[in-house]
Amino acid sequence: MAAASSPGNRLGTSIWRDALYRFSVNRAAMISFWIIVVLAVMAIVIPIWGPHPVDAVYWDRILIAPTLENRHWFGTDANGRDMFVRTLYGARISLTIGVLTTLVALVIGVTYGAIAGYFGGRVDVVMMRLIDVLYAVPTLFLVIILVSAFGNNFLLIFISIGAVEWMTLARIVRGQTLAIKGKEYMEAAHALGLPASRILLQYILPNVVGPVVVYVTLLIPINIIVESYLSFLGLGVQEPFTSWGRLISQGSGEMEMAPWLLLIPAGFLTLTMFCFNFMGDGLRDALDPKNR
Repeated sequence: MAAASSPGNRLGTSIWRDALYRFSVNRAAMISFWIIVVLAVMAIVIPIWGPHPVDAVYWDRILIAPTLENRHWFGTDANGRDMFVRTLYGARISLTIGVLTTLVALVIGVTYGAIAGYFGGRVDVVMMRLIDVLYAVPTLFLVIILVSAFGNNFLLIFISIGAVEWMTLARIVRGQTLAIKGKEYMEAAHALGLPASRILLQYILPNVVGPVVVYVTLLIPINIIVESYLSFLGLGVQEPFTSWGRLISQGSGEMEMAPWLLLIPAGFLTLTMFCFNFMGDGLRDALDPKNR
């Protein structure tokens, strides 16, 4: 009975189903996954149906410490706005920017790396040297230049961050593509005369999904941190929007009088970083063929 129920002996078990099973039994990864899910749901629901409107100003409740009175569970800020709602509204903005910037980096990095690895030769050399040049410039400096040049509205922020954070992903995909090029099914695809676009989409990209998925879970918190840096420097999202980075920036100015303005958004940001890192570790272990 025990042998029949093991993951390796289940009927119809595929590589991906087996990886999903191994991820599901990783307690730290699953707890982190559900924390992120709950946080995302709260970020969507609370600013709409929360105890206070996100833009409500209470002039008689300025810098109130966290209390159950009047349902100011996280206190209020220097403008009398409820910090519970604003923190979760900031979660909505920070998580959205983290996901969208990662999608931009994913599209650019996977496409760039797959093309460089597949065609090889001079194409590969030129494309990789361009990445080496970009690597020589600090990432945050490039993002600041792009945001300063094109503005710091919500759309341009995640495009600017995503347009910089794709380089490591491109190298990962390029290395995987070079390893796949020598496989027998690739030689068969070339012998059949399949076009390069079909080979890339049908044979190469599906085989680089594993490392890409793992890196994506690590790239999302990196992009959230970059947005937080920009917001802390005043180059991120602007009013009436807010994010964890902007809340931390505002809280740092009131740290002595109202430490909760800094500690609460910083705590949420730290928790999110830990959760995404645990999820990345879980996915890495689940997709590692040595663990099968």
